[in-house]
Amino acid sequence: MAPNQAAWITAPAAYPFVVKENAKPKPGPGEVVIKNMAVAINPVDWKIQSLGRYLEKYPFILGEDTAGTIEEVGPGVSRFVKGQRVIAHCNGLMTQDPANAAFQSYAVVTEQLVSELPDCLTFEQGAVLPLAISTACAGLYRKDYLGLPLPQVENVTTTGQTLLVWGGSSSVGATAIQLAVASGLTVISTASSENHDFVTSLGANAVFDYRSDTVVEDIVNAFGNAKLAGVYDAISEGASFKAVAAILDGLNATVNVACVLPYDQPTERFAPKYVLAYSIIQEPHQDIGEWIWGSYVPKALAKGTFKAKPDPLVVGNGLKSIQLGLDVQKKGVSAKKVIVTI
Repeated sequence: MAPNQAAWITAPAAYPFVVKENAKPKPGPGEVVIKNMAVAINPVDWKIQSLGRYLEKYPFILGEDTAGTIEEVGPGVSRFVKGQRVIAHCNGLMTQDPANAAFQSYAVVTEQLVSELPDCLTFEQGAVLPLAISTACAGLYRKDYLGLPLPQVENVTTTGQTLLVWGGSSSVGATAIQLAVASGLTVISTASSENHDFVTSLGANAVFDYRSDTVVEDIVNAFGNAKLAGVYDAISEGASFKAVAAILDGLNATVNVACVLPYDQPTERFAPKYVLAYSIIQEPHQDIGEWIWGSYVPKALAKGTFKAKPDPLVVGNGLKSIQLGLDVQKKGVSAKKVIVTI
């Protein structure tokens, strides 16, 4: 194993990241060491750096999404072997242990958040998925959120219900649409007009421009007499919260709303619930993680029924490019996910 280099955030709001050595990783029971080949940048990364919040200790390593090869397996690991191509949701923000983060040469990850990556997908494509998978699943499948039936690779049973996904071209939105369709639901979504074809290709039955003055009325009319299963707000900002609340008023509906950022003005009808991605491997929800990461994702990726979307936008190579990746993501990207190869 080569030396383990990492991109460190050295203090609250410190800029830029500092590339230096980290300890050699060692997997514990139920863990694997992954040699990272491509990592993705998420909004939470630059928000942590810019705001100086969320971390309990410094220096630290960030990064939630990786694709690479298995370097070593810990005791009790049976699904993976050395050299296997994988994607993983790195859980460093849950454990507060930098060994479990993506922005380094080698990451230690719990087996529960790892899936085989088929040869038909590149590491760059695979890296767009992990955090989005866990985040989408926590909102869609936890019984105290939307409680949808778990997705199937084939023989999907139609539920007769319709889901609204606000922000269908985002990484979480694109994943939520595909999963909901694989769970037997009809999906209505939103995106900018230039991304309508992309969102439709993911399985959405109808897509509306979130910038339209009539988007609320248009979506209310599109639902008609359809049975509303709930809402997944993959944007969770002031404008999306306002629009979703207005849609529920227009439908005279009270349903669960899953959101990716907290909402602090709940009412009896509109009380979005903040999604905790890691919760799908924690009691009493671990059956979700077992099914999604252990069965559905590897099979669906191999069969091509679950797509690695949005497409990767590779902005650099090497840990020295991690800071550039955060800067690009912070400026905003559309229907793409920022990737750095390692």
